[in-house]
Amino acid sequence: MAVAPLKANGSAAGGSPPQEGVSETGAFGGWVYHLGVNSIGREYCHLRYLLIRGKYVEMYKRDPRENPGIKPIRRGVVGHTLVVEELGRRKVNDGDLYVLRFRNRLDESKKGEIACAKVGDARKWIEAFDHAKQQAEYELSRGASARNKLNMETEINLEHQPRVRRVAHGLRNLINIGQGPESLLRKSSNLGRTVGLDGYLHGDGGDVIEAHEWKCVRTVNGIRIFEDVAKSKNGKAVLVKAVGVVDASADVVFEVFMNVDRHQRYEWDMLTGDLELVESLDGHFDVLYGTYEPRHLTRWHSRRDFVFSRQWFRAQDGTYTSTWEIRSLNITHSPHGARCLVMQMVEIQPVGGCWGKNNEWSKFEKTVSYAFLSQVAGLKEYIGANPSLASEFLTTSLRSKFFDVSSSNSDHEDANGADEFYDAISADSSSDDDDSDNGEQFNGKDKKVKLKNISWAIASLALKHTPGPDLNQELDSRVPPIVLDPRHYHGSFRQGKDETDSNCWTSPSGAAFMIRGKTYLKDNTKVKGGDPLLQLIAVDWFKVENCISKVALHPSSLVQSEAGKKLPFVLIVNLEVPARPNYSLVLYYAADRPVNKNSLLGKFIDGSDMFRDSRLKLIPSIVEGYWMVKRAVGTKACLLGKAVTCKYLRQDNFLEIDVDIGSSSVARGVISLVLGYVTSLVVDLAILIEAKEEAELPEYILGTVRLNRVKLDSAVPLEV
Repeated sequence: MAVAPLKANGSAAGGSPPQEGVSETGAFGGWVYHLGVNSIGREYCHLRYLLIRGKYVEMYKRDPRENPGIKPIRRGVVGHTLVVEELGRRKVNDGDLYVLRFRNRLDESKKGEIACAKVGDARKWIEAFDHAKQQAEYELSRGASARNKLNMETEINLEHQPRVRRVAHGLRNLINIGQGPESLLRKSSNLGRTVGLDGYLHGDGGDVIEAHEWKCVRTVNGIRIFEDVAKSKNGKAVLVKAVGVVDASADVVFEVFMNVDRHQRYEWDMLTGDLELVESLDGHFDVLYGTYEPRHLTRWHSRRDFVFSRQWFRAQDGTYTSTWEIRSLNITHSPHGARCLVMQMVEIQPVGGCWGKNNEWSKFEKTVSYAFLSQVAGLKEYIGANPSLASEFLTTSLRSKFFDVSSSNSDHEDANGADEFYDAISADSSSDDDDSDNGEQFNGKDKKVKLKNISWAIASLALKHTPGPDLNQELDSRVPPIVLDPRHYHGSFRQGKDETDSNCWTSPSGAAFMIRGKTYLKDNTKVKGGDPLLQLIAVDWFKVENCISKVALHPSSLVQSEAGKKLPFVLIVNLEVPARPNYSLVLYYAADRPVNKNSLLGKFIDGSDMFRDSRLKLIPSIVEGYWMVKRAVGTKACLLGKAVTCKYLRQDNFLEIDVDIGSSSVARGVISLVLGYVTSLVVDLAILIEAKEEAELPEYILGTVRLNRVKLDSAVPLEV
């Protein structure tokens, strides 16, 4: 769907787009769609201007820059318990929008949704709300007075608040809707358009040492074609990928790739140019039908048709992953502007010797697999030939900085006043916003705090082993260690005898994981992980009707046993797996000595939930399994508290972390894919606390686990 920039009066037309985004006061603003369901069950979609100043959020019916003195219809703060979830694409009135859901981690009844016309805008709004949340977290850390002030302020509420409206006002809305809601669906928020090129995100290759051995075997049309020579040695299927650099942002490339418009696709896609959307199952999964004419590829001369599904995910660093991978290359002050690395991967069966031999390359060029790989070259040339694509939707990262914020005290606008921007979707007047928000004045002090939102890069080609964690610093060296023998502690899931065992768990070393080294804050260098600080002593694998939490309080829990009560400290990680039925994988990590309260682990154990959410990190790795599952899971570390809802229980000698994987639609999609292949997967997980200060480096791994070809029916029911 074509996107037209907004005129000054808010209409969709040509001309220069307004300079929305970061203002002189450091506020972030832009047009969004406010989604909801009214009191009679009708969905609505209102065009609204959203403005973030510091930790404060305001919603307007008109652009406040062009209408001085206008009063917001909604106003509140971004609390430290706010969770912003990306729901992916949704069809709204025959237009595709990218939806974000807002909810309170402690009060699931508080919800709300906004949507953007472009995926890049959705990503930037996530960053803007994350920065506002950091402002709130920073103020909470300043003392009791700041906490009391923040607790007294009203959290932003984006949920529908019904009220009775006049019938004439509803009829006027219906007339406006009939005059062209399609143009409104073409507006993008343009958030951050004026931000410079000094963003904080930097791409990297992952946080796991992978077993792939990629070798460049061809360079065709500026695209490198690689073969996984490590996998091809087994004589079976061969994994091949095409890699190219495209002069556009990852968001732009993703938009072009997802677009099924025939006229645009004919210009770059020689294979799947004729596509029709059959069904969109959720925001990250759809089914398509297509046709192609293979006479220039194979011996067939008739048209072929096909149906395929595509599923995609977006990592915390903005990388899009499916059979494709689209990753931004954020090169500061690059003369080429935004650039990204595009990769397409396919698995081929070398039949008839049409792969691996120079004299047989011409045969491979006539296969469907080659046509798939050629899509990268077509995409690169198409975007290169249309520079307006890259310039019009150029996306940049928001600066990680707190700005001075100020606002005048104002009451809210009367809802019965004239609306310059009519409601795009609503056909019912009762769906309008409740304009009873409080317009409390707020002022910011002259404070600028620099945050380290640095993504991960491996700056050194030589891989070094990190020195093991300083046990004298993390654990109390004055107390003699106890002997931790897993045979003395029992869980419902069996410990494996060796790496070849199945349906069991083992505890690998941390050498396969890349973690932050001593000089990471200076040069972004990562090093191999050492042995875990805590020892995995047992694993429970439960099958439950509803997801369970506070497992440690169950009478049959390990920490309630006599042996468990004698342990100096136990970290319990309860991974709540959404499925039918639901599952819980409970990991018990024990320390052989008491934890030093002044250490990073001690601060994590007894710290606030806000601190824990900002530090708890998980690194996944599919050691063995289907390559598509490996792509979906990825190799990047994930801050769990930022991605899903985590709840904490601190009692006696343990800390339990309940990780609700089902709280994220993206995580649910990945888990559903993993469960389909789980019996053939070997999965490694590493848990650690992210180091953000020089005194906390180098990082160390808290614990690891390897899950060897787990059988779902081996889970045991937990009596609640």
